[in-house]
Amino acid sequence: MRDTVTILGAGESGEGAAKLCLSLGMSCRVSDAGQVSAERKATLASLGVDLEEGGHDRSLIEAAALVVKSPGIPATAAPVQWAQSAGVEVIGELEFASRHTEARIAAVTGTNGKTTTTALLHHLLRTGGVDAGCAGNIGTSFAGAIAEAQQRPEGDHDIWVVEASSFQLEDTTDFSPHIAILLNITPDHLDRHGDVEAYGDAKWNVTARQTEADHLIVCGDDPGLSALRSRQSTRAQQHTVQLTPPTEHTPELAAHSIDQQRFTFLNPPFNMSMQELALQGKHNLYNSMAAGVAARILEINDADIRAGFTHFRNMEHRLEHVCDVNNISFINDSKATNVNAAWYALDSMTSPTIWIAGGVDKGNDYTSLIPLVGDKVHTLICLGKDNTKLKQTFATAVTRILEVESAEEAALLGYNVALPGDTILLSPACASFDLFSSYEERGHRFKAGARSI
Repeated sequence: MRDTVTILGAGESGEGAAKLCLSLGMSCRVSDAGQVSAERKATLASLGVDLEEGGHDRSLIEAAALVVKSPGIPATAAPVQWAQSAGVEVIGELEFASRHTEARIAAVTGTNGKTTTTALLHHLLRTGGVDAGCAGNIGTSFAGAIAEAQQRPEGDHDIWVVEASSFQLEDTTDFSPHIAILLNITPDHLDRHGDVEAYGDAKWNVTARQTEADHLIVCGDDPGLSALRSRQSTRAQQHTVQLTPPTEHTPELAAHSIDQQRFTFLNPPFNMSMQELALQGKHNLYNSMAAGVAARILEINDADIRAGFTHFRNMEHRLEHVCDVNNISFINDSKATNVNAAWYALDSMTSPTIWIAGGVDKGNDYTSLIPLVGDKVHTLICLGKDNTKLKQTFATAVTRILEVESAEEAALLGYNVALPGDTILLSPACASFDLFSSYEERGHRFKAGARSI
């Protein structure tokens, strides 16, 4: 008799799924194709969860009651195929978690800005007195967060704000948040999805199963998102944010800028000065407007929204000011794992810049960065095992191209070639897995290097 859940992948998602299984009284086992860290092994052992590493036992997968897979495992992986051939349902950890909470869900996705927007919306809700949890791709698995919340005296949160990646959304079948925020679509993860259309389709799962009682918030200025919306449909109520004022009546318009100094929420009107925002920069204005519209839908009053915008602190590894050494600034933007994220970072630079970039190339096209790099960057420091494409693309755009093998070395070398008033920006435009276990490790080591100078 099938009564055991098999969890594929022993990372953050796998551990979280195991915790939720146990909290629900489900028997589970975790199986990982690779070697599992000693810390993760100890945690799973303390939970009493059987762990299989270095491969998968096909017979146990085919006998499972359910297979929950981590987002990094593609649908084409052999154990997924084994389960499906045996008639076993395979779902992702995001889908699994959403089936076991009665709370409303506000899900945030997009190529860029989703971590910041998730954290900001959570902050606005908490400022407004809402019992809101925050989880997902932002760092804590949704399943694990639900398991922990259910142990509170007050039980589960009233609302979950969830950052959802394309990998997580690709594995959903019934996931239907009350509020979905879709910020933008630019080419990313093409090594997994194949093309930008398939990538966009995965993102669209955030709204594909919403009903007329739900809400979809989108950026009206993003061409990739406009192309996606032109070939997809949703039943949700749509709310658009954009920078330019409308040229004609647009029923779904929810927020826009008035001029270079102010922006407004509509229905009903509420104005704010851009200088009041803790988050500065054009890209963050979109994030702020989207989070603000979601907060208003969830009935946070305007005074609390204003206070939340003013006092918010951005997430670690997103344009994070690390320190200043002899009037040289260090900025950690390690979470910029694609070209578009790096574009936003470079666009926000207001001083001569030393740019640290490189890592695992995900099919990147760097040409859109050439004008910005030529205008703002005098030195490119390549941080990766294979920097050929970076060096070829920016050979004539910068004065110097240097190479390093560690984040600490990148920080020190940047300082050695910098002049007072310069900024040293880590914004890799690439994934981290050639030299680091995660973008967090990359960012922490860069910060340690900067602070040791």
